[in-house]
This record gives sequence, structure tokens and C-alpha cells, in this order.
Amino acid sequence: MEHIIKKAAFCTLGCKVNQYETEAIKELFLDRNYEIVPFNETADVYVINTCSVTNMGDRKSRQMIRRARKLNPEAVITVTGCYAQTAADEVLGIDGVNLVIGTNGRREIVSLTESIDNNAKLSLVGDIMHNHDFEELKITKYEDRTRAFIKIQEGCSQFCSYCIIPYARGPIRSRREDEVLSEMHELAQNGFSEIILVGIHVASYGLDLKSTSLEQLLVKADKIDGIRRLRLSSIEPMTLNKSFIEKIKGSQKLCPHFHISLQSGCDETLNRMNRKYTTEQFKKIADGLRDAFPDCAVTTDIMVGFPGETDAEFEQTVKFVREIEFADAHVFQYSRRRGTPAAIMENQIPPEIKEQRSKIIIAEAEISRDKFLQKHIGRTMEVLFEKKARDKMFEGKTTNYITVHAPSDEDISGKFRQVELLESKNGIIIGKIID
Repeated sequence: MEHIIKKAAFCTLGCKVNQYETEAIKELFLDRNYEIVPFNETADVYVINTCSVTNMGDRKSRQMIRRARKLNPEAVITVTGCYAQTAADEVLGIDGVNLVIGTNGRREIVSLTESIDNNAKLSLVGDIMHNHDFEELKITKYEDRTRAFIKIQEGCSQFCSYCIIPYARGPIRSRREDEVLSEMHELAQNGFSEIILVGIHVASYGLDLKSTSLEQLLVKADKIDGIRRLRLSSIEPMTLNKSFIEKIKGSQKLCPHFHISLQSGCDETLNRMNRKYTTEQFKKIADGLRDAFPDCAVTTDIMVGFPGETDAEFEQTVKFVREIEFADAHVFQYSRRRGTPAAIMENQIPPEIKEQRSKIIIAEAEISRDKFLQKHIGRTMEVLFEKKARDKMFEGKTTNYITVHAPSDEDISGKFRQVELLESKNGIIIGKIID
């Protein structure tokens, strides 16, 4: 009898942690002899890894679920991720959903998916707040041989007043240091030259283990042969204190790019957000990083329209963004999340004011970004090329995360090249390969 190979398709919404987890889940399906197909094709199983940071994330998640059901009415649809965790009953109630798994228990996702049919409805979402074990989801098969992500940490205990993530991901859980270093060695042996450390709250790595810390992990990772670049994903400001910077500044491999979430440039707003720093402390951290790491890029997240944000408070954020001169910024509008303290605060900001403020900050951030890029014109820097951008033009990144396009007759994906930086255009630097 001919063996029928089942097909699985995946859709990922949200952050780098979600992207990592989807890749790890794909591998679980591959190990059970599934063929992985694009999400817009007919499949036997659809897995949607959801996001719930904003209302938009929830809405997109619902759209993808409905799209999957239209593609194949006979398929089994499994929903996982943050939206599934925080609104399990709501997700299960969406027409077409068969299985809901939150942000834990995904190692059994293949068996669970195979155990139900497309008429069933089952939620296996538990109380994540009492989970204290790091769930090992590992990736060994990468299509891209340039950069690899390693998830080192799960959960968050910050409880910023606007954020649903602590309720979606639970308390801090760190991956064992020896497991992280072992995976790094394995990736290095498989030809990866750049590794990005990701987590829900990377800065808290090791706090629950007591035997390690983020800075200790970075120091040990720096000694692994074969790895040429180490990157940190988004990190909280107060982690980057004088002591931390002193311990990591001698690193030969840590890339001088730090994405530090600011959220607001006004102390009153930061206080309402339950962010645990002031603008003065943030500025000292940015200055300290720039002193310790030449050519350091400091990028950030900025939220506009938080409840109670007055015109005067917003203007303070505009001035602060100009003062810090970020290399880039992700600007987003406050989104009311049911179950968070900010959702019931007074003086919710109308959508049209949020939109207006967003445009102002985006414009300021672009001016700041262009200044940063302009400082590099005329210099020669090492670029790790990742992919073809168009025609014979390839795209890559410098250590400080500048996107560079340069022409080449040969395929230089996954290769390091010295590039002369010639001109800045729409947030990208055009360069010429000199070796």
C-alpha cells in the first residue's frame, strides 16, 4: 500500500520568539514525516502561532484561522501562542478551530493534533502563571545557513501596566546554561557564524537559576570557535548598568547593537506605565553603551497615546528622541488590552490623536536614523550578506545592524565581505564590495 505523506502549513504572527518556536514546531512535524508546505496551499494540518501584543495581533490571528479553513475544510487547525493562551475560550469558539494549545505543552503538538479530527474542538490551555519549567524547543535543521536564533528564556515578571505578555507567557524560566552553550557549539559546527539570543525578557536570563546570568553566558559564548557574531534581542534598560557593560565590553563577538525599549520619553508617563526607570537613567545607559562600544547602534520601541498622555508629555518624548539620537525606532500606538491595569485607566486617547502622534515620532526617528547612517558614509565595514535583494544586488548587515545593499556577480549569501559604504537611501546604505 502506498504511504500517504501528510502536509502541514504554518503561520507565525508576532515576535522573534514566536518565529523561533514555529521553526521548532515545524521540526517536530518533519520528524514525524510531514511535508511542510506554504500557508497559502492546501494542507492536512494548519498551525497558527498567534500574537496578542495588540488588538491588531488578535485580529490577524482570527483572519489566518479563517483563511486556513477556507483553504481546506477537511484540515485540522491547531492554534498556539499568546492569543491562544490569554483567550482560549474565545479562540476555540472561532469557526474552524479544532485544537488550542497556549504557550506551553507544545512538544506534544504533533501527537495532540493527530489525536483529533476536523469536527472536534479541544482546548488544552492551562494556568501558565504556575509554570516554572523551561520548555525545551530546539531547532537543528535550518534552511538559512547565515544566522541562527537560540531561545534562552521564557516569561516575564515586569507587569508593565499596558502589557498582556506576563499573563500570556507566565513567570521567568531560563534555559540551562549548558544546554544553551551546547546548542551554540552545534550551530557553529554546522556553519552558522551569527547567533541571536532571544527570549520574552532576555535581561532576566538566569535570575531563576541563580547559577548563571546573561553577562556570564555572553562571556562563555564569546569563547566558542566558529561563531563570529553574537546578538541580543530587545533588552530592558536597567539591565545595562555600569557593572553589566563593564563585564561585556571586552567581548570580541558581541555586536554593538542594543535594542532598548524606551516606550516614553516622559517620566510621568513611564511611571503610569510601571516602567522601572527614568529618562535620566535611560540617557546614562545609552551614553555608557556608546562609550564602551565604538559605532554602537542604540535602537528602541516607542509607544504613543498611552492613557493620560497629554500634549506636554508627548512633547517631552519628542524632545527626548531628538536628544538620544536613536539609530532606529519601532513606533506603535497604545492598544487597550483587556485584563491589564491600563485598560481601565481614565483619559484614554482618541485614535486620531494616536495616529497624529505616531506620524510625528516616526518622522523624528527617521531623521535620527539618517543622521546615524550618514556618519558611516565613506567608511569600509564588514558585512554579513544574507540574501539577494534584487537582480545582482545582495543584502546584509554590519555588526551594528546597518542594512547594506551591494552588487555582486556571485552569490554571496552567507558570506562576509568588506564593503565601502557609499550612500544612504531610505534607511539602507548602498555599498561597493572591495574584497
